[in-house]
Amino acid sequence: MQLIISDPKNAKAFAKKIEDSKPFIGKKVGDTVQLSSVGLEGYEAKITGGSDKTGTPMRFDIPGIGRKKVYITTGPGFVPLRKGQRRRVFVRGNAVAEDIHQLNLKVTKFGSKSLEEYFPKAEKKEEEQKLSVKEEMVKKSLDSVDKVTAEEAAAMVKEIKKH
Repeated sequence: MQLIISDPKNAKAFAKKIEDSKPFIGKKVGDTVQLSSVGLEGYEAKITGGSDKTGTPMRFDIPGIGRKKVYITTGPGFVPLRKGQRRRVFVRGNAVAEDIHQLNLKVTKFGSKSLEEYFPKAEKKEEEQKLSVKEEMVKKSLDSVDKVTAEEAAAMVKEIKKH
């Protein structure tokens, strides 16, 4: 399960992946939970929502844990494009179950350490971009321009024309 922990003081959110979701099972949207079970000592948070593995959002006013197709006008799971628009959409109930993939939490009580200390900013690694075949050929040809004689270049041109 992925926890998205938002800090209302700093307006930042932090992601934490957990293996054991038992402390959250059976809780409902709007309930307060202790975060000491996931390693954040002294923190309390309110469950604000979530989604399952298919991306179906949890809705606070639908009881239970299952997916339901409901007729809604606004709120989680639907954004109307014009006034009065309604739509029948799939949403999940407000209770946390095993198949919830992401759970959104808002911190209500802070611990002694700040969230930035628990979640240090990872340095970005510069990865080499994968080059297309054509880009690789151009790069090789530019690297070998100084190393190739005129006769070798002519032989390369003949070989390329054959293919």
